[in-house]
Amino acid sequence: MIATTKWIEGLRSEVDDSRNHSVILDIPEEKGGTDVGTSALELCMMSYSGCVNTIFNMIAKKMRIEFAELEVVAEGSKGDGAKTITNTKVTVKIKSDASDEKLQKCLGMTADTCPVGVLFHQAGVETEYLLERL
Repeated sequence: MIATTKWIEGLRSEVDDSRNHSVILDIPEEKGGTDVGTSALELCMMSYSGCVNTIFNMIAKKMRIEFAELEVVAEGSKGDGAKTITNTKVTVKIKSDASDEKLQKCLGMTADTCPVGVLFHQAGVETEYLLERL
């Protein structure tokens, strides 16, 4: 995997994944940016949410869990005086007829294998995983 960032102007840049996908990064106006893109730290949380969604989906298929809707909300917060995210809460919202036990097992396996979540865990970020039915 390779990521390349090119400065555009001001505090705005474009990040490319070397597979022809790119994202504009910027920061809010109150911090000196122009707010035309997400911040790098927000992109981390977006990656976490997307990773949990993908891994949960893959594991659910292997467990033969069918669902009509799946949404993942990843919330990050900074502790007092922290420079980065110290705590996260990941909520998986699902519409499914599967049992709570089966869905919780799927969520546990997801938490153990989501690569972005593993990075957060190795960095010492505390994470709470929740399951909600839609």
